[in-house]
Amino acid sequence: MSETRRKIIIVDDVKFHLLSLKESMKKYYDLYPAQSVDELFDILDKVNPELILLDINMPEKNGFEILDMLKSIDRFSDIPVMFLTSNMSREAVIKGMQAGAAGFIQKPYKEAVLVERIENELDTERKAKITPTILAVDDSLSTLKTINALLGDKYKVCTLPNPERIKELLRTVTPDLFLLDCLMPVLSGFELIPIIRSLPEHHETPIIFLTSEGTMDNVYVAMDNGACDFLVKPIDEGALRSKLELHLKDYITLRQIRNC
Repeated sequence: MSETRRKIIIVDDVKFHLLSLKESMKKYYDLYPAQSVDELFDILDKVNPELILLDINMPEKNGFEILDMLKSIDRFSDIPVMFLTSNMSREAVIKGMQAGAAGFIQKPYKEAVLVERIENELDTERKAKITPTILAVDDSLSTLKTINALLGDKYKVCTLPNPERIKELLRTVTPDLFLLDCLMPVLSGFELIPIIRSLPEHHETPIIFLTSEGTMDNVYVAMDNGACDFLVKPIDEGALRSKLELHLKDYITLRQIRNC
């Protein structure tokens, strides 16, 4: 564990729960207890936490409502929030993860388990700040150059003009999302999908088609074979960025739900 003490805000309307949690965790973290949403935002004005632990069932505003508030404010939207709750129903977990929760920890908790989950989440957050990798496969060098120019400020863009070399490239690069052209020499985008999906680490990695061949037949074939979206050239930067953000977020959320 890092020698630097991490700041964590804990939000629970039951004072006993706050005192118990603070006592058991004080040797690991600097903890800031809040019994209400007002107290939470008072603390946030003074402290920049690395994590917020949040109960769900509270009288004034429930945990889902508080999470929505945090996510709607730019200053606080990137702070990871984990629910520490006795409500572990599938509906609650899905609702929380879709709202942007980083995870769920069940009450009553064991100290060692709680510390492990917190540390894993903080490690995940650090890794998440690493720039996502996009692999663009297109036989047009000008298209690849355009994609790199449009996305290079936010993503690590890898380009591949020779689709037959995809297996070779994937030995050294692990993309978080694929952009594929439809019609290419040697291997089409449709033929690349089963190659990508044959690799365990890419069973669910988002695949978006970016092509000038925007016929409905091609859209249906792409989606039936495992693509998650379809964009037609010429490239619309706004639409492309929006699709990337949407599918990367959904991909990460799905992984988190399955890890709960």
